[in-house]
Amino acid sequence: MFADIKGLNEECGVFGIWGHPDAAKITYYGLHSLQHRGQEGAGIVVTDGRRLKGIRGEGLVNDVFNEKKLESLPGSSAIGHVRYGGAGKGGLENVQPLLFHSQSGSLALAQNGNLINANDLKHQLEMQGSIFQTTSDTEVLAHLIKRSGYLTLKDKMKNALSLVKGAYALILLTETELMIALDPNGLRPLSIGKIGDAYCVSSETCAYDLIGAEFVRDVEPGELIIINDEGLNAEKFTLSSSNAMCTMEYVYFSRPDSDIEGINIHTARKNLGKVLAREAQIEGDVVTGVPDSSISAAIGFAETAGIPYEMGLIKNRYIGRTFIKPSQELRERGVKMKLSPVRKVVEGKRVIMVDDSIVRGTTCKRIVRMLKEAGAKEVHVCISSPPMKNPCFYGIDTSTHEELIASAHSVEEIREIIGADSLTFLSVEGMLEAIGRKGYGKNCGQCLACFTGEYPTEIYPDTLLPHEKELNSY
Repeated sequence: MFADIKGLNEECGVFGIWGHPDAAKITYYGLHSLQHRGQEGAGIVVTDGRRLKGIRGEGLVNDVFNEKKLESLPGSSAIGHVRYGGAGKGGLENVQPLLFHSQSGSLALAQNGNLINANDLKHQLEMQGSIFQTTSDTEVLAHLIKRSGYLTLKDKMKNALSLVKGAYALILLTETELMIALDPNGLRPLSIGKIGDAYCVSSETCAYDLIGAEFVRDVEPGELIIINDEGLNAEKFTLSSSNAMCTMEYVYFSRPDSDIEGINIHTARKNLGKVLAREAQIEGDVVTGVPDSSISAAIGFAETAGIPYEMGLIKNRYIGRTFIKPSQELRERGVKMKLSPVRKVVEGKRVIMVDDSIVRGTTCKRIVRMLKEAGAKEVHVCISSPPMKNPCFYGIDTSTHEELIASAHSVEEIREIIGADSLTFLSVEGMLEAIGRKGYGKNCGQCLACFTGEYPTEIYPDTLLPHEKELNSY
C-alpha cells in the first residue's frame, strides 16, 4: 500500500490471546499479519498469571522483536499492537500496549481508533490530579479506569467506556483476564478466534490463517467481552449501538485475505471495480491497478469491461520507509522510487488506471505523468470510491478540508490538476452495492463520513483530527 506517500494511514492494529503456552510468539506472528496497519512501532505485553511484562520498540515488528526477546516474555496470555502515529506524538513512550503498575494490580492497554473527546477528558483528569506520561489518548482510558469508584474491573471498564466518544477497538490485559471492547458504532474491525482451547482477538481475520486459528465471530458494536480461565463472557456496555463500519476498511486498509462482518475484502474490492466499470463506461486498451490495494478492483473492472488486465505499474518492494517525509516534493520523489511503469505494456495504449482513492492528488498526478512519459497514449483514471471531501475524526489520518483535493474542486477540476484524459469516481450507491450493503445514510451499516459528511457520532467544534493531536506538551 502507498499509505505513507498518499497521506491516508490507518491508526493501528491489535492482537491478543488467552490461554496459550507460547502466547508471546503467537502474538508476534499475529502482529506480522497486521503490519500493514502500522509501521512506526510495535509492542507485546504478556502475563504468567502473577505479573505483566512487556517489550516495545519503534519500527517494524521484525525490528523490535527477535527470538531472544520473545523468550524473555514467558506467559500464557498476551496482547500486542502495531502503531501508526496518528493520535499524539511519536516516540517510544507512545508505542502500545501501554503498561501500568499499581498496588492493586497491573493492566496493559492497546487500542485501534481515536477518542474524539480525549482532550476534554484529559483536562478534567489533570484537574483531578492525573499526571500523563504519554500523548496517546489510550492513556486517558487507563486513568478513567483507575479513577472509577466502582469495585470490580468490569464495572470500572464500563464506567470508563460510558465517558469516551469516538472509535475504539480496545483490548485490556491483567494478570487474571483479557477484556475486549468495541465502540457503540462498530467503526473499527475486531473479531474473536480460537486456536485449540485458547481464545484470540485480532483487528483482522488474516492473522488467524497464519497462526492456525479458527474464526469464531466478530465483536459486536457496544460489546464488552471478558476472557479468563473460566471461558468467555460477553455483554453490552451500552443500550445504544449501531453498525457503522469504516467503509475505507473495505476500499483500502484491510488485507485482501481478511473478512469483515462476513464480507471478504478481495471480493468486495473486485465488486467495487465491477460496479465502477459499469458506471464509467470508458473505452481503453489495457486496465492496470495501482499496487497493492487497487489490484483487486482493477481485476474486477477489467472483467466487467472486457478489457485485458495488465501489470502496467510495478511496486519496488525493497525501498525503505525512513526517507519518505511528509513534504510534497519528497512525496512525489517517493512515488517515483516506489512505482515504475512497464513501458512495453502501456506504450501507445489507452490505459485505464484504477486506484482506490484520491486524497491530495499528488500521488495520482505523478502516476499519470509517469504513464504518459512511458508512452501511454491516454490515461483514464477510475477511482473505486467516491470523492473524499471530509476529514476523518476516528483514527484515519486523512487531511484537513483544505488539503483534501475533492473538498474544494469539482471532478473536472481534479482531472485537469492530475493531467488525466478522464476521471471517474464510484458513486456512493455503487460502493454500497458492491460491498453488499442496503440502504443509505445511517442505516446502511457503514460510516460514509469522509464521502458524505454525515458522521455517526457527535463532532464538536473543537474536535481535533488524529494528526493534529498533541494531548500533552513537554
